[in-house]
Amino acid sequence: MEKELSIVDDWRALVTQKRDQLHEQVPAVWCLSETFLTSLPSSGRLIEDDVVRRSGILTDAELIITENYSAMELLSKLARGDVSSLEVTTAFCKRAAIANQLTSCLTEHFFHKALERARFLDEYLHKEKRVIGPLHGLPVSIKDSFCVEGIPSTVGFVSFLAKDPAACNSALLDILLELGAVLYVKTNIPQTMMTADSENNIFGRTLNPNNTHLTAGGSSGGEGALVAFRGSILGVGTDIAGSIRIPALCCGVYGFKPTIDRIPWGGQVAGLAMEGLPGLRPAAGPLAHSLSDINLFMSTVLRAEPWKYDVTASPVPWQDLVDTTNPQHVLTIGLLPEDPHFPLHPPVRRALDSAIKALSKAGHRIVQLEPDTTRDLAYANRLAFQYFVYGPNFDHITSSGEPMVASVAKMSSPMFTGPFPVDMELPPFEKIDALHVARHRHADAWRRAWVENHLDVLLAPGAQNTAVPHDTYGWPPYTLIWNILDYPACIIPYGRADKNLDSEPMLLVDGVQPSYDPNAVDGAPCAIQVVAPRFQDEKCLWAAAIIDRDIR
Repeated sequence: MEKELSIVDDWRALVTQKRDQLHEQVPAVWCLSETFLTSLPSSGRLIEDDVVRRSGILTDAELIITENYSAMELLSKLARGDVSSLEVTTAFCKRAAIANQLTSCLTEHFFHKALERARFLDEYLHKEKRVIGPLHGLPVSIKDSFCVEGIPSTVGFVSFLAKDPAACNSALLDILLELGAVLYVKTNIPQTMMTADSENNIFGRTLNPNNTHLTAGGSSGGEGALVAFRGSILGVGTDIAGSIRIPALCCGVYGFKPTIDRIPWGGQVAGLAMEGLPGLRPAAGPLAHSLSDINLFMSTVLRAEPWKYDVTASPVPWQDLVDTTNPQHVLTIGLLPEDPHFPLHPPVRRALDSAIKALSKAGHRIVQLEPDTTRDLAYANRLAFQYFVYGPNFDHITSSGEPMVASVAKMSSPMFTGPFPVDMELPPFEKIDALHVARHRHADAWRRAWVENHLDVLLAPGAQNTAVPHDTYGWPPYTLIWNILDYPACIIPYGRADKNLDSEPMLLVDGVQPSYDPNAVDGAPCAIQVVAPRFQDEKCLWAAAIIDRDIR
């Protein structure tokens, strides 16, 4: 029975109690000493400083397990018995515990359960001489919004601390477990899950392990930070405006937003969403260190026939692409025009120009799409924003007395670029219909662009910026457009910001889009984004692999 939480309760006491409970679940030998913490570099570059190795908490074998292999390579070793699931799970649990102490990337951890699961999998392999499934023994991290039986989901709201733990698993987690995976942590998110800074009053702010002075992105920021820190080899997030792709580009990892309902979303804690209302809907998808591991996740889950677990999952099985018409894999790649309302920061423009040059040299056909008001980026973002605000407003903050975090309080929006596409004063059903017509018209304009230019995929920036200082990310125009179109989109990390090459600062509208400070973001990961039409997820990843190869 859920207890009532009222404003008279001291929300700080509830938060302290929750944090103490989680701290007690971490073995003392996995905790960093105060001496070690004071030795950390002031630059905040945890990955560059190799803090995990310096901590001495992981053995040499555990460092090799967490640093030297892809998920596919680890699965091969697990299946052969070269390494046990207990060894692999222990290594990633330790590394996740360290990552959380340094970056606040976790919400819940259930290391003891994970180690029990790993022992069971090892015993099964020993007795049966075969794996349980294609993910046998592999630790997989999951965003806080997914439900794990017996584990709470707060999605960043103090008031949700009063809710009972989940009574059952989200559909995707049942699939992962049947495939042989090990679940061990849930990862941090922002209050409301609607900003690009993963901060809330319960678990704090997720920091970027490349540079803790910069945002890790959101709303799957905990996943981005944990994967970048190699505390996870394969993570699962959700994306309604860029919530997988923004952490991926900020933290320097690969991230993929599939077409909605390819990967089952059902059974999650929605927070602010009303699932039955027409509008933008989230997609679940992976973050990883390579496109091969992104493909591993997508193909393995879809071959498990997720529509048998979740009524909302599309019955569209995975299709392996065999290109018989184009043996040299020459792609026709469209280029998204830069929107003058959202100008690219110098390192982003340099990375995109470098990728275009490399792809042209490799023989791919590059098509620069001309600006067109019918498929305008700023218009698409205003339309998406109108979908976010036209429905009921759920307030899960006031009841606990907690304050809004800074990025939520800023309430960024793209409305400085023009008017609402649809009259906000229309009666509700007329407004819903008018929004549908506007969205359909925009999608049809993009269909024509694809067909008339014979495009395979589109190349675009993931954002106008790299990771930026906390609470300055603002509105996500270059990711959100693909959510309103429901296009699959993939982030490929590519290059880094360099204050010597990208020396010219830019002052932009605070709270809407971040300014560019070459010194602040020096060394931050850069990225490009590959996009394909709806339900062409396999083609998007196939082309992304070719692009990833040819830009190196």
